Amino acid sequence: MQYRTLGRTGVQVSTLALGAMNFGAIGRTTQEEATAIVDAALEGGVNLIDTADMYGAGESEEMVGKAVAGRRDDIVLATKATMPMGDERNHRGSSRRWLVTALDNSLRRLGVDHVDLYQIHRWDPSTSDEETLSALTDLQRSGKIRYFGSSTFPAYRVVQAQWAARANHLGRYVTEQPSYSILQRGIEGDVLPVAEEYGLGVLAWSPLATGWLSGAVREGREITTSRSKILPERFDLSLPSNRARLDAVERLAKVADESGLTMIQLALGFVTAHPAVTAALIGPRTQEHLRTQLAAADTVLPADVLDAIDAIVAPGTDLAAQEKFDTPPALLDPSLRRR
Repeated sequence: MQYRTLGRTGVQVSTLALGAMNFGAIGRTTQEEATAIVDAALEGGVNLIDTADMYGAGESEEMVGKAVAGRRDDIVLATKATMPMGDERNHRGSSRRWLVTALDNSLRRLGVDHVDLYQIHRWDPSTSDEETLSALTDLQRSGKIRYFGSSTFPAYRVVQAQWAARANHLGRYVTEQPSYSILQRGIEGDVLPVAEEYGLGVLAWSPLATGWLSGAVREGREITTSRSKILPERFDLSLPSNRARLDAVERLAKVADESGLTMIQLALGFVTAHPAVTAALIGPRTQEHLRTQLAAADTVLPADVLDAIDAIVAPGTDLAAQEKFDTPPALLDPSLRRR
């Protein structure tokens, strides 16, 4: 396992970090299975575990808490808030009112008195940066969180939050957690350069592109991944974007074969090769998934392999633009771009 400094915090984290979204109902993972995955990940050198309050409506946090009991101090523990937690209209977002409550709920579920990294899961257009940063700064000063970060923010919002922190003498986001993979490279044009400019740690989620780069999706083979059952439209080969992804996967598989690598090693090695990226978040559902992903822990792709990848998916290109999660609201809601 390799380790890198998380932004400018001085905290050393593994270049492969464990994402716990699949713990519980989402991945049909039992507590026993989740604990076994955590055990194997830690044994393999992973020292950062990332979850969120909305994963399984709190179930993931509870399972992570039980799995890390007795060894909390050896783990960089991260969670998130802002996504809806039930139907109550104020049990979501990034207002002070909700963040204070949401963090207490997360700490209770995790069974800890603090988290190392507390992340705003999505930008909340209805709440000012000053409101959110002020609440996070107070939570940090109270000792309940050590650092705070953003997740899937558009680049301009990352910049705006940095300026708001400076202008109001508040703590700042020290990390960003974007979606990034060989098939979704759009953030190379904006988010990653901004992260480098402001010294943010970057925790890349979905480095296997929701299973497209796991090796299980190939031409002429029935797609049976768990994600294809939950999100069938993302694997519908009648859609041009999915056809383009499959064509790219076939070419990438050839590059991997010629380089003596698995598709997973190629995919994770690509993400961790970018100088702005601190760690790739892996989200295994089984111990076998974890084993194949940890095999990429020491993968360093040579320049000719990275060049071959660039020739297949051009830098800064998203092959499935409709699946971007940081699209500005005005591009999604016509009322926001019309008088």
